Amino acid sequence: MGRWIICSAWPYINAVPHLGTFIHLLTADVYSRFLRLMGEEAISVSGSDEHGTPIEVEAIKRGMEPKELTDRNHKIILKLLSDYHINLDNYTRTESPIHVDFVRKFYKKIEKNGYIYTKKSLQLYCENCSRFLPDRFVEGVCPYCSYPNARGDQCDSCGRLLEPVMLGEPKCVICGSRPVEKETTHWYFDLPALKDELEKYIKNNKQFPENARNFSLQWIKEGLKERALTRDNKWGISAPFKGAERKTIYVWMEAVLGYLSAVLEYALKKGDRDL
Repeated sequence: MGRWIICSAWPYINAVPHLGTFIHLLTADVYSRFLRLMGEEAISVSGSDEHGTPIEVEAIKRGMEPKELTDRNHKIILKLLSDYHINLDNYTRTESPIHVDFVRKFYKKIEKNGYIYTKKSLQLYCENCSRFLPDRFVEGVCPYCSYPNARGDQCDSCGRLLEPVMLGEPKCVICGSRPVEKETTHWYFDLPALKDELEKYIKNNKQFPENARNFSLQWIKEGLKERALTRDNKWGISAPFKGAERKTIYVWMEAVLGYLSAVLEYALKKGDRDL
């Protein structure tokens, strides 16, 4: 008998969910039911992805707290799951205390193993709002294709990943003011240090589809880059590093850890620590 964990993409709940949000949840439920009918052992997990700048920006525009917004939308999803009879074994959320604790401990372990370091950099700062402008808090002209409404993390026109300081004619999405550059310190994940191990794992893992393997190896060939783990925004899991008390963990890595924490939460609820 096989043992399966079916992980469905976590709906991002800055807005009321739509049909596309539910297709993958329905698929995960159907597949896990099929596996059980075939005599396999299977659990299905997912949850509401509720941290990050888009939610904080949306909450500010609505004049409400981010958690008030995510509490509302999380309840809507739970009701829809019930109405459509989608029965995942554990549909949780990134505000779950188990997830928060798991993520903070995970990052501390990475730091202990020597893969996290600090670096100062110039970031955009809105003097009118008295805040740094990470990701969705700033828009401007894309440096690659000149699209006028590129966001601080990505251009929707050409698809390039961006940093806020790369934008031309930047403006704060909250008040419209032009920001200034201001120095700040962030904690970074030393991804290049894991190049050899990652390359070996990807080449030897027979479970990878060929296109995913080739894409990943090409990314490594082009050169892995360090990635910031922290952000200067208020909404999210507080960074566990010494000196980072006013910073939150960047969701690019935090949300992925939800697949692990959701399984852990399910096991704890069932009283099965050996799951």
